[in-house]
Amino acid sequence: MKGRETEVAPSILAADFSRLADQIRLVEKYSDRLHIDVMDGHFVPNLSMGPVVVSSLRPVTKLPLEVHLMVERPDEFIDAFIEAGADRLIFHAEVSDDTRVLIGLIKENGCAAGLALNPETPFTGAEQGLDEIDLLLCMTVNPGFGGQGFLEDVLPKIEEANRALTARGLSVDIEVDGGINPVTAARAKEAGASVFVAGNSIFRDKDPAQAARALAEAVGRRSS
Repeated sequence: MKGRETEVAPSILAADFSRLADQIRLVEKYSDRLHIDVMDGHFVPNLSMGPVVVSSLRPVTKLPLEVHLMVERPDEFIDAFIEAGADRLIFHAEVSDDTRVLIGLIKENGCAAGLALNPETPFTGAEQGLDEIDLLLCMTVNPGFGGQGFLEDVLPKIEEANRALTARGLSVDIEVDGGINPVTAARAKEAGASVFVAGNSIFRDKDPAQAARALAEAVGRRSS
């Protein structure tokens, strides 16, 4: 299996939306994609952004835009986010009895597909469609709100996912999201993660560019 590249994905949920374009430009040099959290107030107890945010970001940055659909009915949002300019759509295994159907809907429209697992969901929740996704997101907090502490109990699941993907020769990124900073990212990387989503530790820092750089260095990201 081809080795996974280490990537940094700032989460704009923690950014200052009054100057979002400027904040993105600060961290672009040390980033590989932007992570956009979408919440419906049902799957998680919070509301956030919609396709209009993606469409407004598309002309601002050349970074790939990945949309994390924390929603009960991801099928209802696929077309709108792809049309808005999303490069990857990630949905939760917990909301689908047949993840292959949703993966197919995403990929047939030319978009990469990712599957997310909540902290309490075992790796077996990703077995269906594992050979068809581009990314497996292991949540390292309970989804819905930023600023939570990293859940170390998820590390064994990341290790299990890494072993399974390696054994099958699948080039699927393992992404972690929640409580990610240089220290926790290094631990997640050791367990097998290759993509690191960080919101508060980057955008709530007094120097977001330096914070993004520190995270990139901590996980051994290849300089652009």
